[in-house]
Amino acid sequence: MPDYCRIERQGRLLLVTIDRPEVMNALHPPANFELEQVFDDFANDPELWVAIITGAGDRAFCAGNDLKFQASGGRIEVPKRGFAGLTSRFDNDKPIIAAVNGLAMGGGFEIALACDLIVAAETAEFALPEPRVGLAALAGGVHRLPRQIPLKRAMGMILTGRRVSAEEGQRLGFVNEVVPPAELLDASRRWADSILECAPLSVRGSKQAVMEGLDDPSLEGAMTRRYEGLGRMVKSEDFVEGPRAFAEKRKPDWKGR
Repeated sequence: MPDYCRIERQGRLLLVTIDRPEVMNALHPPANFELEQVFDDFANDPELWVAIITGAGDRAFCAGNDLKFQASGGRIEVPKRGFAGLTSRFDNDKPIIAAVNGLAMGGGFEIALACDLIVAAETAEFALPEPRVGLAALAGGVHRLPRQIPLKRAMGMILTGRRVSAEEGQRLGFVNEVVPPAELLDASRRWADSILECAPLSVRGSKQAVMEGLDDPSLEGAMTRRYEGLGRMVKSEDFVEGPRAFAEKRKPDWKGR
């Protein structure tokens, strides 16, 4: 098992728990590199189709960069795949759900923004407070947030570093669902189960098309470009299995190939 997180396989689902509750799950370089390896393994494992990332305890999902480690003279290194091995991971087509159980500050919020869905406990709070300590949210926060919610709302958070509740996050549009803390993991698994009911190559191809299509300035360009994931979907066994199962009025037996 890793030193700074816990991992649990649940069928096709991988549950990853950041496990540094004594520092509100803040991440230092060893934890970041460890999480990078965890998500490398997830991306490369054909038996795993969806992941959930959460934090240990009930106070924090992740309080961001471990500033005390940095202040003590600890060497600062950033993995190639970014904070928690996720914020600069642009080639992963498998869905990842952030189950935000408490504070998601700075890099912690950036981890959540790098995920495909955010399920938040009612007690969760989100912020990009870097300007308050002379920094900037450069692990994707200043770029992802304005792409996920209206620009003026994003600027209101980025320029002030203010905290946003889970309820407000849902109103703004970056949180999918808000639940009582005791129901957080069950709700996140429910989202995961809904994804797992779908053909995995359809899910991955759809995610790739969405993310790469957003880079195209025109709708026509996004719709007419070629996506490798959708090509794999069309050539897969599941492309035949889905319509067959529908015609036979049974649940499809997805193979992911």
